[in-house]
Amino acid sequence: MQQIEFQLKGDHVELNQLLKLVGVCDSGGAGKALVAEGVVAVDGGVELRKTAKIRAGSVVTLGDVRIMVKKTEMS
Repeated sequence: MQQIEFQLKGDHVELNQLLKLVGVCDSGGAGKALVAEGVVAVDGGVELRKTAKIRAGSVVTLGDVRIMVKKTEMS
């Protein structure tokens, strides 16, 4: 399984945008299509809301890709 760590800069990121930002798909629209197909899970449950707010501590899975969302450390 491929593991990706995503550094969250704000309070949240929309699910379709997260998929685009980590390179799982080419665009936010493609991310929305993946979510609509029911192949994306957030914290172990299938997520069908394309713009679901993903916050630090969440784990998003899609096929053999696991995305761990972490809060960016401020120095």
